[in-house]
Amino acid sequence: MGSATTVLLCGVGGQGTILAADLLAHTALESGYDAKVSEIHGMSQRGGAVTTVVRFGQEPVLSMVSDPGRADCVVSFETTEALRNLANVREGGYLLVADESIQPLPVLIGRAAMPEHPQETLAAAGATLIPAGEIAREVGSPKSVNVVLLGALATRLAFPQNAWERVIARRVPTRTVEANVAAFRAGFDFARAAEEAERGNAS
Repeated sequence: MGSATTVLLCGVGGQGTILAADLLAHTALESGYDAKVSEIHGMSQRGGAVTTVVRFGQEPVLSMVSDPGRADCVVSFETTEALRNLANVREGGYLLVADESIQPLPVLIGRAAMPEHPQETLAAAGATLIPAGEIAREVGSPKSVNVVLLGALATRLAFPQNAWERVIARRVPTRTVEANVAAFRAGFDFARAAEEAERGNAS
């Protein structure tokens, strides 16, 4: 990771997008990188779109600007926001998406319709769809979809796994540490298995 790596996290208010960005940035710092988190765009109240950019690198991160088509990775907490942010992924970048759809405010009040066949569109764009809600429920932590997705992201980054787990233990409420670490490991294991299956299919 010579130059800065840009990760864009997106979801709707109440999904823990901001906490995920905080955990990612602090894991980068813990691993000896410089890291910066952008301001939050949109409304962080429940139902409003939230987008956060984390940039990190071994050199000082000087700019927080992430123009369209410049994100190395987009991590989306649900499919509609993933579709909205497709244009932000650079060529050769990747997209990790929680395989669930949440109706945003404009849909709930009848001003917009949900996109049709979002999974197919995202799969065609090369996205990795992750049943993050299901995984979070399986480990007994249904609210930890954000941490499941970080576990999946961790398979693509050079940070040590124990750095992630130390940061999670320090930055989530004490009573939820065990559940969040379990969610992180489950997301990591799912993504690792999916990558291995993909490599097997390719060969």
